[in-house]
Amino acid sequence: MFRRFVQLAVLLGLVAPGSAEAGLLPTKVSVTPEGPNQLWMYAVMLPGGSMLKTGDYFTIYDFAGLVGGSNGQPAGWGFSTAAVGPTPDRLAPDDSAGILNLTWTYTGPDYSPGQTGLGNFWAASEYGSSGDGFFTATTHLTEGPRTDNNVTYTVVPVPAPPAVPEPTTLVLAGLGLPFAALARKVARRTPGRSGVVVDTKDDRV
Repeated sequence: MFRRFVQLAVLLGLVAPGSAEAGLLPTKVSVTPEGPNQLWMYAVMLPGGSMLKTGDYFTIYDFAGLVGGSNGQPAGWGFSTAAVGPTPDRLAPDDSAGILNLTWTYTGPDYSPGQTGLGNFWAASEYGSSGDGFFTATTHLTEGPRTDNNVTYTVVPVPAPPAVPEPTTLVLAGLGLPFAALARKVARRTPGRSGVVVDTKDDRV
């Protein structure tokens, strides 16, 4: 629990990044328009004390509105999507099976430069509204063969909430309801053959 708190504190800038060892962390998320869609870019950091080996990966969960083929990543990384996971052992982030997850997997040689930024990883979404999401990663410790699995928070695209009518629109709609009810009442009393209201006035002199 303490370790996860420290990881979140690093992410929020509450402690110096070099003061804790942890797996990969998303340090910045930016959203920019790209045609009719929005490009979501994640800057990812490898802390000191951690290293990358082939097969290490990180997952961003429930990335709504993914535009197929829009992903990008630095050299030495592969990309995949899945409805559930993949998730490192003993971690339990919220993961909706109805929304795709994004996973980037390291494919290069052993990499242990100390604390460093790994670059930007991105994908486009139909949505520009943001919501809370989870980020998990599995890497290796520089001391010994052990893996280092971590989970933290990030932001992900979510569908925009439905528009709320303005108060004046609601007032006008409310004023129109009695007239609509009256029209239906008159139509029931004097229907023609086709169900259309007809004029029953006698025109004879």
